[in-house]
Amino acid sequence: MFRSIKKIQLILALLLMGASLAKAEEGITLKLGTLAPEGSPFDLIIRDMGEQWKKSGVKLQIYPGGVLGDEPDIVTKMRLGQIQVGVLTVMGIAKIDKGVQALCVPMMYKDYAESDYVRKKMEPVLEARLLAKGFKVLNWGEAGWVRFFGKKPIMTPEDLKKEKFFVWGDDADTMKIWNSAGYSPVPLAVTDILPNLQTGLINAFDTTPVSALSFQWFALALHMTDIKWAPLLGANIITLKAWNKIPAEDQAELLKAAATAGVRFKSEIRSGEQKAIEVMKTKGLIVHDVTPEQYQQWETMFQGVYPQISGTVIPADMMDMALKYRDEYRAKKAAK
Repeated sequence: MFRSIKKIQLILALLLMGASLAKAEEGITLKLGTLAPEGSPFDLIIRDMGEQWKKSGVKLQIYPGGVLGDEPDIVTKMRLGQIQVGVLTVMGIAKIDKGVQALCVPMMYKDYAESDYVRKKMEPVLEARLLAKGFKVLNWGEAGWVRFFGKKPIMTPEDLKKEKFFVWGDDADTMKIWNSAGYSPVPLAVTDILPNLQTGLINAFDTTPVSALSFQWFALALHMTDIKWAPLLGANIITLKAWNKIPAEDQAELLKAAATAGVRFKSEIRSGEQKAIEVMKTKGLIVHDVTPEQYQQWETMFQGVYPQISGTVIPADMMDMALKYRDEYRAKKAAK
């Protein structure tokens, strides 16, 4: 079955080779790639945005559910002009500029207020960095707080050392950090998580509750550690080449619709996070709360590798900027 899926993905990629912007009687057609499964909350928001874009003569041809491959594959296809728009998490956007990963450093943010403050401060800088590399941010979005899911409870860093857990992509620096600390990460494409949970190549992964439910991964790893170890952010981006071909009078309307989608990504995903957990609990999910001592172990472990992350996984100036604004927020809060 999985060979058939790969063949379908290859055929789709070949079909995309011949076209970038398709100019038709009804206007411009843009191709959009995303991992969001069809019918998921993420997908519905994207499709509603597409309906608004259609009013400005811009049609979105959406390829959901990873049919075009993982996020790095989507970025590659954007660079080649095969597709023009991508709805990506920071892991995909990092293939353009690693600085965006400063928004999602594990155990750096305690709540949405801290994350929101840092993101708002850094958005202009990150958008300028992406623009300089040929990509325009249409809106920022999010997928919720990342938790650990496993076939067995994962309560402490020592528990995680016993597991074969998914890590996203082929970042050699990230792999080196995990391996040097005694862990057993397995680098995979997101589209390969489900089959490899089935085969046993991996027995744990980290993701947000909404994503775990949308992709149905949780059914094969029914233990969730309820520790919010990182916010998973993302953005809807378009190639600058495609954007510049859209009439200026239409660009404003597209940005307006994209901004509305961005607000929905924030509000609906946050409000739906606990609902997703409750739905999964009715299907067998077991939620494990951590003690303050266990939380401290996770915090110590992750914060202990910040010096290794800075300058490798994340550019040092971006890491420093995120820490600066986080501390700035905490100082303002403490002064109230």
